[in-house]
Amino acid sequence: MRLSIRHITRYRFDEPVRGIVQSQKLWPADCASQRVLAWTVTSHGAQTGAEFVDGAGDMIRLATWRGPLTELTVEVEGEVETADLYGVLREHRERIPPSAYLRPTRQVEADAELKMLSAVALKGLDGASALDRAHALSRAVSEAIAYKPGETQPHTTASEALSGGVGVCQDHAHALISVAHVAEMPARYVTGYLQASADGSPHEASHAWAEIWVPELGWVGFDAANACCPDARYVRLGSGYDALDAAPIRGLVQGATPEEHLDVEVMVTAVQSGQQQQQ
Repeated sequence: MRLSIRHITRYRFDEPVRGIVQSQKLWPADCASQRVLAWTVTSHGAQTGAEFVDGAGDMIRLATWRGPLTELTVEVEGEVETADLYGVLREHRERIPPSAYLRPTRQVEADAELKMLSAVALKGLDGASALDRAHALSRAVSEAIAYKPGETQPHTTASEALSGGVGVCQDHAHALISVAHVAEMPARYVTGYLQASADGSPHEASHAWAEIWVPELGWVGFDAANACCPDARYVRLGSGYDALDAAPIRGLVQGATPEEHLDVEVMVTAVQSGQQQQQ
């Protein structure tokens, strides 16, 4: 499957700021399930600096804007050829050992309710494979947290989302990482893109899911928000311990921080024979 992606991020400030520095994790890596055919990241008006690949295999670039400025735009455009490997991440080059992803953070730290969810999901599966246990955890999170936009915030934790019983893909990913950690299974947060609508209509954000380490297979993706494993509709962008660590853009405003307004638009469309097609 060939996917065309356009991802636009716009920032507006109520008062001019002296400058902004961003760490951008906006480049998908080639692996067995995806091959990047074309990809550009345009930080309008910025000076771009060092580029490097981190231990997780994700490329990061620094971008700097000198003020005063009241708005800025970062635009991503690209085309990726994808394949359905049932969520298994193969031929992805990274140096961090899976055991590093047992580290809890504030957003994925397990409380008593998450510990109970993990235990109930795995009841009777002591002799099951790691893959079966991972699927059981993903199903449990899907059933425990209903998908409902607007009910949680970027800072919402896994325990808060589970307590409320509603959330978005970020909350499902955090909860799945948490219950996997309880089961002593390394897990991490993944950002990327999903062709969620057949006509490629814009979305308000990129997508997120979790990967769990399965010794016989390696990293395997689980999208608890959609009750499936990533397939050819998905493009993997980057990973981290949680949403903050894996964020495609992390920024620092120089000087006083006025109120910030963020607008994000994501369009993912299937492409056939060099022409964009509606499915």
